[in-house]
Amino acid sequence: MSTDDESFHPLGEEWEDELETMLDDTEYDSDLGMEMAQDAMRVTKGELSEAEFHERYHEDVMEEFGEDERPTKEAYEAAQEEAKGTVSNMLNAFDGDDGETRRETMKKMGVGAAAVGVGAFGAASNGPEQSVTAAEEGHGPRQETTEESDTQWGMTIDLERCDGCLSCMTACSEENDLDQGVNWMYVMAWEDENHHGQEGSEYDVYTDFNMGSDFNMLVRPCQHCTDAPCEKVCPTTARHTRDKDGLVLTDYDVCIGCRYCQVACPYGVNYFQWDEPDVAYEDIDGLEDPDNPDQITHAEYEHGERWVDSRAPRGTMSKCTMCPSMQDGKQGEDKVGTSACESACPPGAIQFGNVKDERSDPSQHREHPVKSRAIVHLTNSTDSTKTAPSADQINSALSEGDDLQTAIDQIEGLTVDILAIMKSIEMVSEGTEPGDEENNSILSAEQDILSAVEAFQQYVDLETEEAYSELGLGDGSEQQAHFRLEQYTGDPSSFQLLEDVGTNPNVTYLGQEPGPEAQQVEGPTKYEDVGLLDERQEYLDEGTVGRIDGVSL
Repeated sequence: MSTDDESFHPLGEEWEDELETMLDDTEYDSDLGMEMAQDAMRVTKGELSEAEFHERYHEDVMEEFGEDERPTKEAYEAAQEEAKGTVSNMLNAFDGDDGETRRETMKKMGVGAAAVGVGAFGAASNGPEQSVTAAEEGHGPRQETTEESDTQWGMTIDLERCDGCLSCMTACSEENDLDQGVNWMYVMAWEDENHHGQEGSEYDVYTDFNMGSDFNMLVRPCQHCTDAPCEKVCPTTARHTRDKDGLVLTDYDVCIGCRYCQVACPYGVNYFQWDEPDVAYEDIDGLEDPDNPDQITHAEYEHGERWVDSRAPRGTMSKCTMCPSMQDGKQGEDKVGTSACESACPPGAIQFGNVKDERSDPSQHREHPVKSRAIVHLTNSTDSTKTAPSADQINSALSEGDDLQTAIDQIEGLTVDILAIMKSIEMVSEGTEPGDEENNSILSAEQDILSAVEAFQQYVDLETEEAYSELGLGDGSEQQAHFRLEQYTGDPSSFQLLEDVGTNPNVTYLGQEPGPEAQQVEGPTKYEDVGLLDERQEYLDEGTVGRIDGVSL
């Protein structure tokens, strides 16, 4: 793929051409879709205001889709004062008569494009007359809803813990009854001239710590952007952001399959359902709970009765949903704050939760990666020689008067290295309690480790010069503890995909960011070996997952 083209799309000219060819196969205006996508990305970059964007395409959308009641510049400011939420609220104000679907209702009412402006109300930042630059905002052109929620579901994915097993992809496919090849997330191995895997890395200084596979990995679900360009171009408001938790979803009953969202997505994560799905609607897994026939766990559910979950019907768009039926408690309270991919990940590379909560797993993993990596490893390993013992195990094994080595030998699986990491975690801990929010498992595990260290120290003093020396903790300072953790887990960089685009994605990565010439290579597990199909394999083999036109994928 060329990196010196003049395409607007971050994935380059070849990808842009493929998208345009794809639009030509629809009944809708290809040029309009491409132009709207280009300008939608200008909005996210702060180069064009929301009001200017919607006014610019008013006449064209009217002509193509029958009606466009989105506000002009003059009406925008007044409408913004009246708006109290995104389009997800507004669509709840009307329902079709006599069992009509929302799509039928919208077509009959002639509002196929009318409600898209409401989503712009919710995303507006500093008003209709000015563009907002990243410098002015200080953190990129993030645009908030009028009533911002304190919940935003998202992920932190540790690419250096990913072992490429594809369990996350398989779990996603099974959870959502996806057709083979309709992958809502991709796991890819890559190499470039500077990165050929992790063999012989510095991560094995003191321990046999396995970061994951010997490959550089990239895991790519939908980013559930706070400022999603795919939502901006949708003429029917099928693509929308939920006010209550920031999930970017697709209402299958409203989607007309124009595929404009696919063109406007910088990440290439949208899929069009050409044929009838392999799984019939009535056979969707979890559509009805046999123990409670009135409780629907997938597809249609309480949020305005919009069908946004599970596989898509023919002729509509789909993508990763971050499991809204779980977040809504439809699969039980214990599933709130979790996702199918996270639950299925053996090495714990995916941490899902509320990214606005500093105590949540994704926030802890993002803000304290060295400590959280060590915690995940010590509590997620099936190997007892790499697992932290509990306080109960320690109390039942030790006696007063034991010296350090004798005490270590008394506890099955405990080594000097594991105890050193446990003590280091205690020394750098901020003492933050996990609280009662969903998916704060890292802080809960930290508390278990702290309790175990406290129990050990009832028998052996770990804060002497001799103990610090034996544990490799130098002078026993917090700095030495942090250095010890870095030797154990590495010190990963943190990044987001396509940060320059300004979409404010809610997926953060730890590990090595692909370079400009990164190429996909065969990973540790082949798709076909686990019953998956990569329909885009040929394209990805020829393309790049690196930095294109200054934007990193």
